[in-house]
Amino acid sequence: MASAVLERAGIATQVCASMPELVQQIGDGAGAILVSEEMLTGKDAAGFLDAVSVQPPWSDLPVLVLARQGADSRAIAIAMEGMANVTVLERPIRVAALVSALRSALRARRRQYELRRILNDLNEADKRKTEFLATLAHELRNPMAPLSTALAILTRKTLTPETAKPYYQLMGRQIDHMVRLVNDLMEVSRITRGKIELQLGELTVDQVIRDAVELSRPLMDAGRHRLEVHLSAAPLAVQGDGVRLTQVFSNLLNNAAKYTPEGGQVDVFVERDDGHAVVRIRDNGVGIPREMLNSIFDMFVQVSGTARAAQGGLGIGLTLVKSLVELHGGSVSARSDGLRKGSEFTVTLPLIRQSAGSGESPGGASDEAVIARHSILVVDDNRDAAESLVALLEIIGARTAVAFNGPDALKQAESFRPTLAILDIGMPGMDGCELARRLRADPALEGLTLVALTGWGQPDDRARIAQAGFDHHLLKPADMQELSTALRQLEQRGASAGAGG
Repeated sequence: MASAVLERAGIATQVCASMPELVQQIGDGAGAILVSEEMLTGKDAAGFLDAVSVQPPWSDLPVLVLARQGADSRAIAIAMEGMANVTVLERPIRVAALVSALRSALRARRRQYELRRILNDLNEADKRKTEFLATLAHELRNPMAPLSTALAILTRKTLTPETAKPYYQLMGRQIDHMVRLVNDLMEVSRITRGKIELQLGELTVDQVIRDAVELSRPLMDAGRHRLEVHLSAAPLAVQGDGVRLTQVFSNLLNNAAKYTPEGGQVDVFVERDDGHAVVRIRDNGVGIPREMLNSIFDMFVQVSGTARAAQGGLGIGLTLVKSLVELHGGSVSARSDGLRKGSEFTVTLPLIRQSAGSGESPGGASDEAVIARHSILVVDDNRDAAESLVALLEIIGARTAVAFNGPDALKQAESFRPTLAILDIGMPGMDGCELARRLRADPALEGLTLVALTGWGQPDDRARIAQAGFDHHLLKPADMQELSTALRQLEQRGASAGAGG
């Protein structure tokens, strides 16, 4: 009778003729249990109580007991003691009350299954992050060994500039590697929240590919791979961030180099297809299992069994690629016939018509010339960082002054009269934001360009820095090309405002 009533109410039921059968159904997956009080007194009742008590952490199976009026029997007392989620319904019970109670129980059970899914996802994410942290520790240790060795050689032995040059180049490569790892780490949270900031401009895909090939050349040469680039017959122009798109294709080329056995073949094809630029990067390396093709772009995912071939890596490179390409209005996909059968990654970007003079800087000025025009005040409480940056700016040709705290910087600005100030943010006492506000308040420094140079790069940090009066925000370590690009953009903006006035 109960089964017929519940079926009419749209609740699927499974009638069990005995307790062993009921225990079997619990193991197969049940939404709720409706059992009579009399069944709890039989010889098989203990097996039922055991089955309900040994549930996984996410599960709290609802048990509804149809009991005699009064519901004070020993069987009911044992059931309520042995099972957490018990509802006692006294007979006779109205149909509406029975249906309502079961519907509530099933809704709660559905939430438990949703909780199970969330817990499984969290466990998988936690497993990936644990593997990621272990890989990160390994990856950060790798550059430290050659850096330490090179420093020891340069400290203990007097070398001519020519013989010392390879050690400086070695140190530069290892620092670049560490910077890339740290930058990737800083972008993880921004990727998941879609907060990556693009500096858009008109670019040719051919030039982006050339830049990416240059970055990936050391890995290609180390693996003795044959790299062939097949560019389009005519230049293909896109609206994009040159640094970010170079990062996309260098990541894909690096993957091809790392996951291809020594002496492999890597091909890059740049083509036009129905208003889009299509870039295909194909290798004859270790390939990707078919079951991994849908998840290869997920955070921290690495193809199992290929870690040794990959020579390290954090498992976030393809996530960066996918996010950056989609921010440019494009798409990326992976194809492989399976393990040891190579891979092909295809990036599609929307085309624009290329304007005359695209890619040239105003007046043909070089990066160094743009910087050299300025008198630059560098402020950083880290003396090594400040003095090395000043030395680099002086080599470029800029006039410089340096200060290691806010009050000294204000005194320097009063006498030096800088046209550009590069300020660290996280200084003790007067931080960079407070210093910027004070510099902005000085009428004698009208027209001063303020650039923040900091390790803080989250959206909230950028908003706080912009509110303090900064014109631009650079992440440490200082990149001269990025600084010159920022200065050029600020000059263009100023010229446009003057023309409009």
